[in-house]
Amino acid sequence: MADADVIPIGSGGRPGRGSGRRTTPSAAARALAGPGNRSKKNSRAKASSDDLGGADSTPVESVGAAPDVDGPDLSGLDLGGLDFGRLERAVRELFGEDGERRVAEWLAFLRRRLSGDYELDEFGYDSDLTDQVLLPMLRPMVEKWFRVEVRGIENIPTDGSALIVANHSGTMPIDGLVTQVVVADHTGRPLRTLAADLVFQTPFVGELSRKGGATLANNDDAERLLRQGNLVGVWPEGFKGLGKPFAERYKLQRFGRGGFVSAAMRTGVPIVPCSIVGAEEIYPLVGNIASLARLLGVPYIPITPFFPLLGPLGLIPLPSKWLIEFGEPIRTDEFPDGAADDPMLVFNVTDQVRETIQQTLYTLLMQRRSVFF
Repeated sequence: MADADVIPIGSGGRPGRGSGRRTTPSAAARALAGPGNRSKKNSRAKASSDDLGGADSTPVESVGAAPDVDGPDLSGLDLGGLDFGRLERAVRELFGEDGERRVAEWLAFLRRRLSGDYELDEFGYDSDLTDQVLLPMLRPMVEKWFRVEVRGIENIPTDGSALIVANHSGTMPIDGLVTQVVVADHTGRPLRTLAADLVFQTPFVGELSRKGGATLANNDDAERLLRQGNLVGVWPEGFKGLGKPFAERYKLQRFGRGGFVSAAMRTGVPIVPCSIVGAEEIYPLVGNIASLARLLGVPYIPITPFFPLLGPLGLIPLPSKWLIEFGEPIRTDEFPDGAADDPMLVFNVTDQVRETIQQTLYTLLMQRRSVFF
């Protein structure tokens, strides 16, 4: 009998050097074989056994000849109970037509997080986490819950720095988060926000805020961000605006000492007034537990029609209708050198920004048909 080349089968069914051990086919291999293929194999094995009666008989399969077996039908294949066709349909229903792309982006994001292949800037901003997790989490609230209507987005520069100055309200600083989503979605640029000390002193919230693009509200950080070409957002009313009673809604509080104006003057960037209608109604503030607030070291403990009466349910914001308008930029590059050190000039520009926002709020309130619709 002529020598025959035997094709060895390695462990796990992979071509390679044989291990000499008998392996048990995996569940996937048995599924691929199919009942029809197993019956064909058994019939050939029986025929080979009958031929072994003669010494000169050699089974065809034993010399490595390709067996005449039809390939397995992979359509509708269910590996380990996983129906890929059904999975694909579920992905499309959940994420829409671009579901496969979004799933691929998520897998790539997870791979980067696990491998550490992402960067933080000098302020702790994590653009990858913000774009893939934080903003998508907030987007349904902006689009479905508050149904935000945006106007004047063309007043935000497509490149270069700008300081966006907005009114602050709503008991909780949700208006800052909404503004971040709106700017990112309509301009494709991140909004770096200036936040109060209390934000960074709060466990978990402070770290997450830094990763989301926030930094301490002081002139040094603001100027550094502006010189780097960023869009920077500031809410000069601070806690005075957030914690004002519902009876004083849409009445702007004092804008501090105008530090944001001096930062814009020193860097020569435009100031974009931003007026937000809708945030006042999400948590109508009707009272304040002042003694508990002092004990905890916070500006106020709010009392609303639903909190603390309904407990955690009272923390769900009411679905008010929001209007956000970005006004025409106020240029600061035309002021002479040293203008930022002139307190009267800084005060005048600060008052101009405040008055612009206040008048726009009144206009938007007249145009809004209903608080919730």
